[in-house]
Amino acid sequence: MRMASDQQTPARGPGIVSWILRTPLALLRAALIIPWILAGLFAVGIIYPFASTPQRARMNRRWSRVLLGMCGLRVSVHGDPILNHAVLYVANHISWIDIFVMNAVRPTAFIAKSEIRGWPIVGWLVAGAGTVFIERGQRRAVQGVADAMRVRFDAGEAVGLFPEGTTSDGSGLLPFHPSLFEPARIAAAPIQPVALCYSAEGTREAFPAFVGEETLVTNVFRLLLARHLRVSVRYLPILESGDQDRIALSRSAYEGIGAVIQSSAPPAPPTH
Repeated sequence: MRMASDQQTPARGPGIVSWILRTPLALLRAALIIPWILAGLFAVGIIYPFASTPQRARMNRRWSRVLLGMCGLRVSVHGDPILNHAVLYVANHISWIDIFVMNAVRPTAFIAKSEIRGWPIVGWLVAGAGTVFIERGQRRAVQGVADAMRVRFDAGEAVGLFPEGTTSDGSGLLPFHPSLFEPARIAAAPIQPVALCYSAEGTREAFPAFVGEETLVTNVFRLLLARHLRVSVRYLPILESGDQDRIALSRSAYEGIGAVIQSSAPPAPPTH
């Protein structure tokens, strides 16, 4: 299977006149989202330290679902996600909002590049939700992240990994980095590939993609302008980590996710 290796910044949708006409929608959504984000920051700073793990998980899931609703983003879940015990979710990466999309299904401790910690608002929220940050290019950092992953697996939690290491426009996959498949293999934790596909009115849509030189603020504002935006979250069959080495596991996940991405149309929305 030939997948995309060079991602370009996607076409940025409507012209300036249409943007102006649609600005009230973005302002309305922002008026709802800003207090909700402040509430999330309050919860992370004041409530989370005293809440149990199940309580934090419920808060995280509900907060993410409400955020997506305020953004006008509908989520369609397909397949059978592992919801009750340790798992490594392996997903393609398109936008900063991917984290909240997957948290709306099951609260997940993500492995993310350290730069995200410095992002305004988003970095604070994902850090408070238990994200494990990794310094790219440092072997010692990889070992520390592997140790943190094993702790979460031992506690029966979900860990999320974007093995491309960066975002793409969603039309293909960048090469996977297999190193962080190893902790799941050692812990005998199941690995479940997850394919994320954004669409609008049945057509695959690159509108939410956070790629190129675009700023986070610009991407957020553009997302708030979107109409009829849906994300399909397809949970693929489990890869039993004890049967393959990390290279083979990475390849299997790559091929499974790639097959969904390369399909001619997003899956039909389910009834739930």
